[in-house]
Amino acid sequence: MTWMRTPAVGLLVLLAIVFQVSLFSSLEIDGVAPDLALLVVIAAALVRGPEYATVLGFVAGLLVDIAPPADHSAGRWALSFAVSGYLAGMVRRDARSSALAAVVVVAAGAFVATSIFALSGLLIGDQRVEVGTALHVIPVAVLYDVLLTPLVIPLVIAVLDGLQPVTDWR
Repeated sequence: MTWMRTPAVGLLVLLAIVFQVSLFSSLEIDGVAPDLALLVVIAAALVRGPEYATVLGFVAGLLVDIAPPADHSAGRWALSFAVSGYLAGMVRRDARSSALAAVVVVAAGAFVATSIFALSGLLIGDQRVEVGTALHVIPVAVLYDVLLTPLVIPLVIAVLDGLQPVTDWR
């Protein structure tokens, strides 16, 4: 099953982005749609660790950056997802111990990713990013991602665990 890992994870990321920009874009709350691709990255971090999640986060974030209707500089979500994936991977052993810990990791990951995206917009002078707007959008994004955690994270973890090679036959 190891040869199926990369295509399966790629398919999960692509499906997440397609749902994110099509179905969930119509379910925005205050202009904020859930970051399904970020949830896939965080789930991968919990299964595979920080290095894997950093690379996957960069690729997934770059795809989100260029997916229509992107209206920002490419690379901002890539940086955000990569950092968030790395941090989630660093606490993976603790986060997989309970559902509450996984929700906390998702909340922290959504906070970090959205904050980095907003801060990078402020740094490069994006006229659409203002501090007041960011302070309103970040909690909404975190709440939206946390609400979708029970639906997305266990499903992605189950798929990724199913693709892991069995190393212990006990």
